[in-house]
Amino acid sequence: MEYYYGQFNGQQFPTGDKLFISGGLADFILEYGDQALRALEEMLKNPKNADQEQLLQRLLDEGLLDKDGQGRLRLTPRAITHMQHKALMEIFADLRRGQREGHQRVTPGWGGERIEGTKPYEFGDPVSELDVNATLRNALSRVATQTMKQAAQAWSDSAPWPGQSQPNQAKIAPANQPVKSPPLSGGAIKFHERDFELHQHEGTTSCSTVVLLDMSGSMMRHGRFASAKRVALAMQALVRSRFSQDTIDFVGFYSGAKHIAESQLPLAMPKPVTVHDYQVRTKVPIDQLANAPQHFTNLHMGLQLARRILRRRGGENKQIFIITDGQPTAHVEGDMVYLLYPPDPRSTVATLKEAAMAVREGCRFSTFALIEDYWGMEWVGFVDQLARLTRGISFYTSSGDLASCVMESYLSGRKKKSYIA
Repeated sequence: MEYYYGQFNGQQFPTGDKLFISGGLADFILEYGDQALRALEEMLKNPKNADQEQLLQRLLDEGLLDKDGQGRLRLTPRAITHMQHKALMEIFADLRRGQREGHQRVTPGWGGERIEGTKPYEFGDPVSELDVNATLRNALSRVATQTMKQAAQAWSDSAPWPGQSQPNQAKIAPANQPVKSPPLSGGAIKFHERDFELHQHEGTTSCSTVVLLDMSGSMMRHGRFASAKRVALAMQALVRSRFSQDTIDFVGFYSGAKHIAESQLPLAMPKPVTVHDYQVRTKVPIDQLANAPQHFTNLHMGLQLARRILRRRGGENKQIFIITDGQPTAHVEGDMVYLLYPPDPRSTVATLKEAAMAVREGCRFSTFALIEDYWGMEWVGFVDQLARLTRGISFYTSSGDLASCVMESYLSGRKKKSYIA
């Protein structure tokens, strides 16, 4: 059995009778990952008392845990869904209630459900979604306006000029004979392109998202990684429940980078720190990276993998969402991976270049920075650089209070800051 040590957060290790109170199991799994399942396996094999055995059996009976072919415990889809929902509720629990349920992309002619309202026809819009009533009303209004103008012009032409002693008899119609005007009905209505109105629909644009999850050694402190997984699970729940046409993938980055299956996301854990030297300057061939220290921050390789994944996805929009607590301490050059601590400008430049290439491919960036002191952390300068370069959004928050954060946006090209609580 492996042991990992970190700063004590004041919370006692949960006993069996507390695992299922107020989502205790979900918190236990998020905090300890795969080690939590192994601990539950040991408790199931050697229960200390009848209550403990009964509680563990209850997990199996309710379908929250299951056993694989080798007798090892694993999370069921039901348990993962419960954890996603719990994370979503935790992050958005304190948001103020708005006046609207949410914004939607509105497009004419095709896609989602038809909604109220119409829009003028534009070249290329499908005429199959023509709103006949609105179009007919526009045509009649236009004809009526033209008729009134023609009648006014006829009256003006028949009236005497100012200063004339005798009216122009040729222009004045007899009193008992009204000025004729084009009829409003009884004939064919000629439609103009400006008369056409189309129904509006909810947009069905799709989005492919890659969540980059920092698994470096520093994420072990202050409960940061458990908080990071809550953010990732909340995004997963949101996409699965409301945007079924979207895709979402998870990539963990450390000294290297790997794709994380959705079923394994709650069990993921950061890499333990194995080198405690004040300064590290080394390079490792990519094919031998598994034998090197794993606790560095290789966001550069994570972005490379994210770009490859997004090229295979069919979403009309592409987004990269980064959850991290520090600046890069590793990068790739050719077939070599450089592990550099303290952070080196070479890793920063390589990472920013990779982000710029992703932007050229149509990717949008959002960064969720887990920090304990927003104004005292020097590395937030890297996050600001990344947001400015990609015209993205950055969220700065404490790992202990995910529902409150400082948001900085460069979407408009200028820096805007706001506080979300």
